[in-house]
Amino acid sequence: MRRAALEGDTALDRLARHGYRAAYRLMRVYWALWRPDTHGALVALWNEGRILLVKNSYVPYHSLPGGYVRANETGREAAVRELAEEVGLHVAPKVLEPSIDVTHVWEDKRDHVEIFQLDIDPRPTPKVDRREVVHAGWYTPDEAFALDLFPPIWRHIVAHERARDLSAR
Repeated sequence: MRRAALEGDTALDRLARHGYRAAYRLMRVYWALWRPDTHGALVALWNEGRILLVKNSYVPYHSLPGGYVRANETGREAAVRELAEEVGLHVAPKVLEPSIDVTHVWEDKRDHVEIFQLDIDPRPTPKVDRREVVHAGWYTPDEAFALDLFPPIWRHIVAHERARDLSAR
């Protein structure tokens, strides 16, 4: 499958995206053979009823900024690090509120996912590297639900909207 080039791409950008896709395919084989336990942390940034979603170059679905928790790192610390790495946004760990903590089977691995949330104002402009992350944008819940989403994000958006509705009463 040929992927569309991004406006302003460099040869290095395209090469890096090929590398990410190849590495992801190898990881899928590893996961299928060894079925490891993994731990990831994601950040749901909200602004005026919109959530920031990212599109990684190597997967077909949209996600939140985030990634794997490193050894000797908490989920919250990983979430802050990944937010800075993926979209160039820096926040203090203490401002992130826990939202979802779930373990599910995903891509042949037992995946422990922590989602932290933050209502942020004013709305920041995310900066993506065009290699690992090719797009970041703000979506209403309905727009997000129309996308192919990483499954725990559905649960987070529903919980966030439910809490917002309850606080509006």
